[in-house]
Amino acid sequence: MASLRVRCMQCGRPIVVPMEAAYSISIMCYACQGQAQAQAQARNSLPQNYYFPNNNINNAPSYLPRPGYARRPYNQFYYPQPLQLVAPPPSPPLTPPSSFGNKRAVLVGISYGNQSNRLKGSVNDAQSMKYFLVNNLDFPTDSIRILTDDPEEKNPLRIPTKYNMRMAMRWLVEGCRSGDSLLFHFSGHGSREVDIDRDEVDGYDEAICPVDYEHEGKIVDDEINATIVRPLPRGAKLHALVDTCFSGTVLDLPFMCRMNRKGYYGWEDHRNPRAYKGTRGGLAVCISACDDDGNAADTSAFSGEESAGALTFSFIQAMQDEPNLTYGNLLNSIRSTIRGAKEKTFGQNDRQLGMNSRMQYAHEPQLTSSEKFDIYSKSIVI
Repeated sequence: MASLRVRCMQCGRPIVVPMEAAYSISIMCYACQGQAQAQAQARNSLPQNYYFPNNNINNAPSYLPRPGYARRPYNQFYYPQPLQLVAPPPSPPLTPPSSFGNKRAVLVGISYGNQSNRLKGSVNDAQSMKYFLVNNLDFPTDSIRILTDDPEEKNPLRIPTKYNMRMAMRWLVEGCRSGDSLLFHFSGHGSREVDIDRDEVDGYDEAICPVDYEHEGKIVDDEINATIVRPLPRGAKLHALVDTCFSGTVLDLPFMCRMNRKGYYGWEDHRNPRAYKGTRGGLAVCISACDDDGNAADTSAFSGEESAGALTFSFIQAMQDEPNLTYGNLLNSIRSTIRGAKEKTFGQNDRQLGMNSRMQYAHEPQLTSSEKFDIYSKSIVI
């Protein structure tokens, strides 16, 4: 087929066309054809009340060519409208919102059945905490997961085995975000294990004992910290109430509040370069029944009838009796209630109560936190 070399009528670029098209009045290269199509589409997309008066080309937009002006280079592109930079949509949050609202709790009470070390008040503690959270702190009932070895418990997922307790702790922080308030409560046996990774000041890891700990093992503080402390985002809060022996640093939090009987306190720094024990910006506070080398009490001295954990009972009583408590006032109130129960049981002249030593304080409730603060000005908000 014969062809002819001509120039584009728009930009003057040399092009080769078939002989029969040589005399066409609209010979344009592919670039100019695309430009013309884009201009036509732009015109069609304008509102109906947008027009060029009298079809005068001098009133046309600047991107259309005008007579008498030099041709622009063929490789310069024209756009019907200036480019607009559109901001990308906001990225989704790191964790999805929880379907349980901004308050959630995991409550664990273990009596250990017919074992020789059976506890009498642990299941009562868990039930009492649930009642308190629902009726006093407005926790939704379906946002509380309670695990006990009560013989009447028929749901196998609510038995406090090691597996179920691990799943419950993961559920507690799943989807956690700013504004959430979480609570973890444990009433049962505690233990100490030799610290293998050497991140403990005293050389021991603290641990809690599931109902099947003799076969499946205990849950040590390193795992508790990694599961419910470290994932806590900025703006979220976690409160833990651990009513067990050897529980002073059972959440492995980096700061421990040391308070004497006159109410003076100071913060011990338990941070270790071998392991990060803090949160992702949230606040974690743990109130434990005793120090790492102390014992917790399971007693009926408070009510005279049903047994209860000393820490759980005195915590609920203090929170009910005085609204807007600060952490310092709460700790003093709990300790005062427990001392009163001891004096009622053993008498004023009991040798252990008369001691003013480190061992005396080891058996009193302790407070640890992910950050230091003024315990007498910071109110408790759960």
